[in-house]
Amino acid sequence: MVRLFFLLLLLLPALSVAEGAVQLALEGQPPVTLNEVYHRNGVAYLAVDEVLPILGLSGSWDSVKHIYSIKTPFGRAQMSPGSQFLRLGGQFQPLTNSPSFIDGRLRVDENFVVIHLPALLNLSVYYRDLDPSVEQMPTDSSLDRLFSFLLRKQKPAGVKGLRAVAIDPAHGGADPGSMGPKGLKEKDLVLSVAQGLQKRFKMHLGLPVYLSRDADYSLTAAQRFAAVNKPEVDALVLLHAQAALSESVRGAVLFIRPQEQKAADGGGDSMALARQLRQALRQAGIEVAAIQRAPLLPLGQGDLPTVLVELGYLSNSTDRELLGQSAGQERLAEALYRGLKAFAHQQQEIE
Repeated sequence: MVRLFFLLLLLLPALSVAEGAVQLALEGQPPVTLNEVYHRNGVAYLAVDEVLPILGLSGSWDSVKHIYSIKTPFGRAQMSPGSQFLRLGGQFQPLTNSPSFIDGRLRVDENFVVIHLPALLNLSVYYRDLDPSVEQMPTDSSLDRLFSFLLRKQKPAGVKGLRAVAIDPAHGGADPGSMGPKGLKEKDLVLSVAQGLQKRFKMHLGLPVYLSRDADYSLTAAQRFAAVNKPEVDALVLLHAQAALSESVRGAVLFIRPQEQKAADGGGDSMALARQLRQALRQAGIEVAAIQRAPLLPLGQGDLPTVLVELGYLSNSTDRELLGQSAGQERLAEALYRGLKAFAHQQQEIE
């Protein structure tokens, strides 16, 4: 009994009682205060059934399948307690922290509220933690507006082709991204591919390639914008790798902004870039799924040609063999280089 008592004492900090409060609203709407906020390891957790109505969403819990479904403009998004992924159709988006039942209610962390739910709505969300002891997140829409502004950059009249490219290797530092067996981390492999791509551009085309990070360290959202903020940058490629609940799912996936999906039959520089990348990857013998819109992903809005490349699935053994070996990473870098080079030539002819 004494041993059990001390064990419970050790667990108390991790299972902190409800404390603090947050304000939440769609941008432009009056904020609503939520008073039942739990903190685990410095992260705020909110009851999902309180959050959704404030944002004009609804959800339901399947007690048999243990799945929570959220009705969104893009279809039903699904998540499960303890799962590291949010599913929307065939797309799996990694979550920073898993949903969890706390005090009898399913709760999601603040990152889910300020990152994933706005993407599901395609709207900005106001969020403020009212607990002064908790470090505040930059949750107003200033970063969103900055990102949107950067992606609306226009080339000067008379300039043809590409002057420079920005590459964003995802994650870094304390954030490993998706993980595979034997310590394979998304943050490491995407950095390797990005560096290989940068090297090829400098050697063969003499064009600058700006990386959002050149080593294993964390970045703020504003720091990630620094590379694309260079005035000569004419294209942005974001590099990721993902994982799925099923081990059979494999292949690279290319994402563009939702509003450019309609350009599938022509027009749209992001679609043109995605097509060239897809062709180059397939010519290199790398399986590629169809180009898809990205309601869950941070691609912003605007005119800058932008493609998010999911290089493969760490949950699939075939993809993992490609992604986890230096030869495979070089193969991916070479294919992406050839795709960007073809896009540059295409832009010269069009402009």
